[in-house]
Amino acid sequence: MCDLLRINTDRGVMLSDGKTRFSKNGQPIYHFVGTSTFSEYTVVHVGCLAKINPAAPLDKVCVLSCGISTGLGATLNVAKPKKGQSVAVFGLGAVGLAAAEGARIAGASRIIGVDLNSSRFEEAKKFGVTEFVNPKDHDKPVHQVLAEMTDGGVDRAVECTGSIQAMISAFECVHDGWGVAVLVGVPNKDDSFKTHPINLLNERTLKGTFFGNYKPRTDIPDVVEKYMNKELELDKFITHAITFSEINKAFEYMLHGKSIRCIIRMDA
Repeated sequence: MCDLLRINTDRGVMLSDGKTRFSKNGQPIYHFVGTSTFSEYTVVHVGCLAKINPAAPLDKVCVLSCGISTGLGATLNVAKPKKGQSVAVFGLGAVGLAAAEGARIAGASRIIGVDLNSSRFEEAKKFGVTEFVNPKDHDKPVHQVLAEMTDGGVDRAVECTGSIQAMISAFECVHDGWGVAVLVGVPNKDDSFKTHPINLLNERTLKGTFFGNYKPRTDIPDVVEKYMNKELELDKFITHAITFSEINKAFEYMLHGKSIRCIIRMDA
């Protein structure tokens, strides 16, 4: 979140001299989000570089660069469920499944997945999800459904959809007195979060997070060690692996919801 290195899709150049490090036929090729990682070799600002365990397999830990770390950290670093507590996860895409994985690692007793796509429920069991709710299956608001399931509300909720209604539901489904809701998804710029002030007066807590509250240079090496120590299970996030020449397949898998994470090999 630092002003110098935060993601800036418009910058496209290196900070030191305002120039690019790539070109073709004399024409500059601009840097995408400061990393330009769709290439075998790249040049990045030192602040964007994290030195990790050299024994870590790069075709596994590369998925920690964005969504997986975001969901994992949203639970472990921000929601911080205690062992035996209940956690609701809104959205069972890659980020939501990572949030569920964080709840599993934390020792949550109940991990309730909320998604409009029931076909995701079976896969989510691999990530520790114990119960499932599809809002379309109920004739009452989903926060009421969850409150009835948990005797007043869940202890923690993590929203990973970007839907403003899901954000409101995540906040309103946590138990008063101690419940914490964490917003992870990115809403539409015109959205407005609306809830009754009594929900705050009743001592519910609302938080937000960017990249799961991890500082990449110092924290990502520690997350890699969680994987190396078999505390974090990364392999189950990787559903496909393709060559760079097949990159359009990866976009098709993503757009049709067929993959969680797809690894693209640059050397094949």
